[in-house]
Amino acid sequence: MSANSNKTAGLAAAHTVVPRSMPTGQRNVVRSNDSASLWNCTLSPGWTQEEVQILRKALLRFGVGNWMKIIESECLPGKTIAQMNLQTQRMLGQQSTAEFNGLHIDALQIGQINSTKQGPEIKRKNNCIVNTGGKLTRDEIEKRRIAHKEKFEVSADVWKTIVLPKQDSPHVVLERKREELKRLRAELDEVLAEIDDVERIQQLQSADPSPDNEAATASKELGTKRPRE
Repeated sequence: MSANSNKTAGLAAAHTVVPRSMPTGQRNVVRSNDSASLWNCTLSPGWTQEEVQILRKALLRFGVGNWMKIIESECLPGKTIAQMNLQTQRMLGQQSTAEFNGLHIDALQIGQINSTKQGPEIKRKNNCIVNTGGKLTRDEIEKRRIAHKEKFEVSADVWKTIVLPKQDSPHVVLERKREELKRLRAELDEVLAEIDDVERIQQLQSADPSPDNEAATASKELGTKRPRE
């Protein structure tokens, strides 16, 4: 299969892959030969599956590491650079992201590939492959980045068309919920007042069953009140 076919397949899968949290257990222990079935993108604390999918599209749209552009797009309000970087590591299935810097890639496609890697040299922490050898040089990192660009990066014609949802900021959402709560409380107060009126009329009727009693007058007054909208 050609590199372009791989890229197209990855994009097609972008709407079908549903990340799941890894099973509970010792998450911080470095292990060799972790089962590939444990992968499927570990969620960082505070992330929902919907937010992961938005980040996935944002990385395709802006490129790995372009955190300020993602923040300015307002597609993930409240998320910090550190939070996005950590979740990107988990999507890629590896702790080092330098070799993908600036590339418009499907992070979960890379993660699926990394999840199948096995061998005594493969070590994982939090389900991410960690580098157990010497630190890569800039030239080595750049060689990997060029190879990834050729194999996995989507064309500009594709990533430029990606539309990201613009989410309300947490402050806007909170204020909207406060207004809704205020409205509901006013509606509840009105209902409670009507219940009090009905109970008062019932008490008056019990005390004086005659048709022209105080209860009848109160009942007429209640009936003339403006109905709730």
